[in-house]
Amino acid sequence: MKILIIGPAHPLRGGIANFSERLAKAFQQEGDEVEVLSFSLQYPGFLFPGKTQYTDKTAPKLTIHTRINSINPLNWIRNGLWARKQDYDMIVVMYWQPFMSPCLGTISRIAGKRTFRVGQLHNMIPHEPGKLDKIFSRYFVRSMDAFMALSKSVLEDLKLFDKQKPRDLNPHPIYDSFGDLTDKYEARKKLGLNPDKPVILFFGFIRKYKGLDLLLEAVADENIKARGIQVVVAGEFYDDSEEYLDIIRNNKLDHVVLRNEFIADKDVASYFSASDLVVQPYRSATQSGVTQIAFHFEKPMVVTDVGGLSEIVPHKKAGFVVDPQPKAIAEAINEFYDHQLEKQMIENVRHEKAKYAWDKLVNKIKALYPKH
Repeated sequence: MKILIIGPAHPLRGGIANFSERLAKAFQQEGDEVEVLSFSLQYPGFLFPGKTQYTDKTAPKLTIHTRINSINPLNWIRNGLWARKQDYDMIVVMYWQPFMSPCLGTISRIAGKRTFRVGQLHNMIPHEPGKLDKIFSRYFVRSMDAFMALSKSVLEDLKLFDKQKPRDLNPHPIYDSFGDLTDKYEARKKLGLNPDKPVILFFGFIRKYKGLDLLLEAVADENIKARGIQVVVAGEFYDDSEEYLDIIRNNKLDHVVLRNEFIADKDVASYFSASDLVVQPYRSATQSGVTQIAFHFEKPMVVTDVGGLSEIVPHKKAGFVVDPQPKAIAEAINEFYDHQLEKQMIENVRHEKAKYAWDKLVNKIKALYPKH
């Protein structure tokens, strides 16, 4: 098939860009001709809370058209007409937040109904809602012919906007593009950590819904302090950092190691390799790319029982599923170390990760394509 993926891609950074690129490669591996239509302007500077939207990694071996301006309607029309001329069999459109709906929905409409349009749904309802979200999301949904969701919660949210069009569910595949697992102690040395002390990891950009404050309050637990656990927070603050720094100061959390920066792809393996346990203390979620990076590096997890996270991490097998409360998070961390569960859980993670292959997602997307 001749396929166009519409979504962020190199030189843009972040989870959705990684997903677009990896999905394109998965289609290529199935013998399809694939191109990516990405953004020349994804977010205006005043709307982007991080330091930069761009990566310094090497460009992937993909055909990427950097053409979309997210705030210019004339640009959307030009890109829709361009896509229509290319005569694609299928367009797969990344959808992760309502801000992109006018842009993505307009391009998809103009690309035309001769091209089958699949919405690849990362989220339907944003973690931080706005007044126009439902209107924007409905505009996007109406421009699609079918949908692929990454979690049951997203599939359920889709019903708020459409109950008729074809749809399916496939869990977020494993992110396997960050290198291989390395020696734990060498990784700790590389990161300037004490190689002989335990490490738990919070990974990814920091916003209120991700619950870093819950983790910081959890690791104020005296048992956790007594273990000498190094709590590594690796990610850029997208919120005001003072709230988190206050918790650290007030509780004398000298064992918290802050790496307030976007973690480059080349360094991801070191952070996961160095850790015993990955903690995702989210207040709300649909699914998470961090979970799938942890699966790739065969790391047990503590996740909160929100959104689709509990669908992915079997409780007390590949990790723990707990309430989004500091006490519950602390209890899971202590149980992990008290009962020396690392080796057993790693074996279970290895078993679970086989479920999340990229070719399964590709085959399910293709199965949505009309057979006539």
